[in-house]
Amino acid sequence: MTAPAPFVTTGPDGKQLVPGGSVYRPPSEADSLLLQVTVGCSHNRCTYCAMYRDKRFALRPQAEIEALLDTYAGRQPAASRRVFLCDGDALIVPQARLVAILQAIRQRLPWVRRVATYGDCRSILRKSEQELRQLAELGLGMVYHGVETGDDESMAAIVKGSTRAEVIAAADRLRAAGILHSVIVLLGIGGVDGSERHARQTASLLSRIDPPFVGALTVTPVPGTPLWDAEQSGAFCVPDPWRLLEELRTLVADADLSNCQFSSNHASNYLPLRARLPVDRAAMLAAIDSVLARRDKGLLKPEWLRGL
Repeated sequence: MTAPAPFVTTGPDGKQLVPGGSVYRPPSEADSLLLQVTVGCSHNRCTYCAMYRDKRFALRPQAEIEALLDTYAGRQPAASRRVFLCDGDALIVPQARLVAILQAIRQRLPWVRRVATYGDCRSILRKSEQELRQLAELGLGMVYHGVETGDDESMAAIVKGSTRAEVIAAADRLRAAGILHSVIVLLGIGGVDGSERHARQTASLLSRIDPPFVGALTVTPVPGTPLWDAEQSGAFCVPDPWRLLEELRTLVADADLSNCQFSSNHASNYLPLRARLPVDRAAMLAAIDSVLARRDKGLLKPEWLRGL
């Protein structure tokens, strides 16, 4: 549930180099060059996600990837020193092909300083520590991982395709390979009944994996997804804004993080905050507690300003 990036790029012959549809990137990759190496998501079953439901997963041909790199190579080097690999889980690309892509980036865009991508437990754990270290040596510096929750019951309900134990194993493998781990969690994904359990289990998972970056987003049921259907039938209910803030408070208060940039400033959130934990924990909790104590909706982002 990240910000969509309209992305229509043409080569010298005017041919569109993106095989249809929008591509997505994390908000923090807004200035990165987007390189689509897969079409869609190989899992594409998470109940809350609508981003890739109009695409059939496929590996993009190497020739198309290199054509796009040639287009980027004609730009001024200062345009961007980062590349983000799209679509949903580019890390799932087989090792030899991914190595070739990273080598092509290095050859054609020598000014690029870091490559990042989405990844999940399946794609991370399919690669050995040695393979991940090879990717790191070729420039892969960060993996954005939509963990969503630390609660196994909630993971199963949203058909995440992974478990808490696998998240821990994936985090350990990335750390051993020297790749930064940016974790995404979803406020409200446990519903009303599972809200407290989701928050506490997610806080304890964050304590265990201790990522350097955490982004807290708010679940937003989207038409065309199973989660939307569940909300319409009454089987799932998003907690109200105050309960969502209580979940956020639990994450900030209970997660034992050694040095983490923690953000809740995504467009989906009611209270945008950004802080370094643990050093800013007291100030962040004070800001949340002040809003919770007053229960004034005027202190929250209005619904019309919220987005995916």
